Amino acid sequence: MSKAPQTESKQLLHLVFGGELTDIHGITFRDLHHLDIVGIFPNYAEAHKAWKGAAQRTVDNAQMRYFIVHLHRLLDPDEGKH
Repeated sequence: MSKAPQTESKQLLHLVFGGELTDIHGITFRDLHHLDIVGIFPNYAEAHKAWKGAAQRTVDNAQMRYFIVHLHRLLDPDEGKH
């Protein structure tokens, strides 16, 4: 019995990274040489899972913040504007 070919969903790359902030109300990092690059993920769901794991590991450090960057929007800024 052969399997039907799977249709691949469009790749929407997301970057997850974080680091210690100089102020918990801002987005300026204390030391750019010590950013934690968690990884690049093929969709938001996978990126969110990685972000949540990284944030939970550093919950005791109030200065530490993790972010999700929508790389697909930077790579193709006109996507979705049609």
